Amino acid sequence: MARSGVAHAQRLLHDERGNALIEAALVIPVVLAVAFGVVMVGRVVHAQIAVQSVVREASRTLAVAASAEEGMSMARANAIAVATGNGLATDRLDLTIDAGTFARGGTARAEASYSVALGDLPLLGAVHVTVSSTNEQRIEQYRSRVEAMP
Repeated sequence: MARSGVAHAQRLLHDERGNALIEAALVIPVVLAVAFGVVMVGRVVHAQIAVQSVVREASRTLAVAASAEEGMSMARANAIAVATGNGLATDRLDLTIDAGTFARGGTARAEASYSVALGDLPLLGAVHVTVSSTNEQRIEQYRSRVEAMP
């Protein structure tokens, strides 16, 4: 009888049934965490590139405009169009455009920040990452501010 108990114990030690389940239980959470991390980083990088495009377009539009008033309205419209084209939610975009003195050789400046929502990713709940960017464009020194005659 003692011999059958030892044989049973040896059989259990060499039995590999269930090892795959234990290995999967250890590996799957790590793989999921890496996958969600990649998605999160991708969203943040996409938003950063989009915000950079928004401020670059806004400041450039203002810098080449004929007047500060026209430039400010066109810059805001173009920035919103670029944001929408890049898939940004305009309600989470904070855009500031500054014409300064709007003198030749001056600078047109645009700043934007965007809150990237990550709440739809598991385990991140109400996490928001804010990305921001600033761009300055020189107002061309030799460009005429007078509209061309028809």
